[in-house]
Amino acid sequence: MGIINRLSEQLSNMIAAGEVVERPSGIIKELVENSIDAKATQISISAEQGGILSLSVVDNGTGMDAQDALLAFERHATSKIKESNDLWNIHTMGFRGEALPSIASVSHVRLRTNDGKEGTEVEIKYGKLDHASPIGTPRGTSIEVKNLFQKTPARFKHLKTPQYEFSLISDVVQKFALSHPEIAFTLHHDGKLTFRSSGSGSLREVIMQIYGREVAKSAISLQGKDQDYTIAGYAVQPQYNRATKYYMLLFINGRMVRSYRLQKAVADAYAPYLPKDRYPITVVNVSMDAQLVDVNVHPSKWEIRLSKEKQLERLLFDTVKQALETQISVPEAKPRREKETIQTQQFDFTYTNAPENTRVHESINQSFQKPPLEVKTMTLEDLLSSTQIQEPDVPYTSEPEHAPAPLPSFASDALPEPEKESQHASDDQRKDACDPPALNQTQSTSDEGSKAESSANKPSAFPQLQVIGQFHNCYIIAQGEAGLYIIDQHAAAERFHYEQFSEMIYSGKTEVQPLLLPITLEVPPQVVSALEQLNEKLAALGIRFELFGNHTLVCRELPVWLHDVEEKQYLQDMVDLFIKEETISIEQLRKGAIASLACHSSIRFHRPLTTNEMKQVIADLASCKQPYHCPHGRPTMIIMSEKELEKDFKRIL
Repeated sequence: MGIINRLSEQLSNMIAAGEVVERPSGIIKELVENSIDAKATQISISAEQGGILSLSVVDNGTGMDAQDALLAFERHATSKIKESNDLWNIHTMGFRGEALPSIASVSHVRLRTNDGKEGTEVEIKYGKLDHASPIGTPRGTSIEVKNLFQKTPARFKHLKTPQYEFSLISDVVQKFALSHPEIAFTLHHDGKLTFRSSGSGSLREVIMQIYGREVAKSAISLQGKDQDYTIAGYAVQPQYNRATKYYMLLFINGRMVRSYRLQKAVADAYAPYLPKDRYPITVVNVSMDAQLVDVNVHPSKWEIRLSKEKQLERLLFDTVKQALETQISVPEAKPRREKETIQTQQFDFTYTNAPENTRVHESINQSFQKPPLEVKTMTLEDLLSSTQIQEPDVPYTSEPEHAPAPLPSFASDALPEPEKESQHASDDQRKDACDPPALNQTQSTSDEGSKAESSANKPSAFPQLQVIGQFHNCYIIAQGEAGLYIIDQHAAAERFHYEQFSEMIYSGKTEVQPLLLPITLEVPPQVVSALEQLNEKLAALGIRFELFGNHTLVCRELPVWLHDVEEKQYLQDMVDLFIKEETISIEQLRKGAIASLACHSSIRFHRPLTTNEMKQVIADLASCKQPYHCPHGRPTMIIMSEKELEKDFKRIL
């Protein structure tokens, strides 16, 4: 006797619901995508108890007639595609024909729709049709889902609290608003409005509603294009960052997707501007020919496959990188203004009062309880702590057993006498490099040419600064036209040295030195067989491996600039990267070593500087192509605007 059974249609739908309908937010995603496909311009979403009790989606789209309203609940019934070739040219959000029957199999669903000619109501209870009848309803479609998973306890028990489930719904709705700013969305929870977008088509306006005014103001427009892809959206200034990567939003032809490789391309573009384990806020929409993307990977439609993914990665990286390089700005200090509690005097009359007198005394007390004008002072310690300026991580700040030889500009705490400076600029020249009046003076032709070339590569004009002093032997305090500047002396010197070393190494003038003890690495067989290709990749760095035995490589000489780097670990990282990627990015390999070298050669925290040395730090920073962040992503300076200071001192009420 056979043991294989043909499952009923209802049971098949319930099994499919496990993939399509995992929780209330998944239902909202499917229903809103149907509304978008119906060309709706207004979509209203409501939830009760996090969507566990009920969900509803109402739109003003094209609607359906009575026949389509019934057919929509049949498995694999859809208006989006008709034949197999359509799977490779999908222009709609939905196409599988699984969402509605799957939802109806695990809940109580009521559909009301009007195509402009007739209205229809269809009610289905846990996969069984209850009734279908004409009804008067506005044009569009309304779907209400009640008692989700009530008859599937195994799924119901895995739902979390209503607050958590609604947070997922809110996240999905906000992503829809960002991907379709031309649609007006409203979201209610337990009868309260929690989110609304105007549908004006302005993406920056939606960013402001979700992330706040300051983030929206700092958003940088992204525009990139090649023969296959078009990139548009916004990248927020690095000073506004997050602890997770989930704020790097990516949309493919208006569809919200998850793609590790594309997110990594964005993160790599931000890497020079952000500390480790911090992630940017971006909203990127990629438009392409639908035949280049396969969205039929998973029923939830979160995952995709791209036919030219590496090409898109490069375009995305270059677009974000160029936008940041040309529009980066100095982070602005945002002091925290905490309200102070002020004790008010209470008048206590010990003698017995008549009721009339008691009321008078109470009114007197209340008059003294009125909060006075809030006055708050902001110390420099508060300013520095509120902007979250941190000392570099331990590996970069710990002093070595013997202090590294500093660069000539900082050979000692006091600069040499002018007559002893044969190879350095004089004090007057250093002053000219920082003082605003001197910056406008005419210098030599060669200086003008070099400055013009340097300024052409800068993201924006470096502010003209005057040194005020040094704070705790760590920060240089300077004033400029825009306000008060606080410069991290270590980070500033680190950025300058990083660019110096980079220019020297990238120029191809790589000097190598023999190793007293050659470095050996144990490698897998695939590296041995591809040794020639590996050496070709590393030739520009001045590194070469030789075969030493069956599974061992030996390196007998290294570039001079690697002297402050853990050499064996660095070589091992290069080999590992070659195994993983089958290629090596010379820029990435050099970056870590150069950053470490620059760090060891820079001014340390808690080192007192003379006025001329502080001026030289600022002048060196002004000559950098990207002066606002150190190689590890920390800001080199912050600014407290004059307007903020006036607010703190109550000159602006």
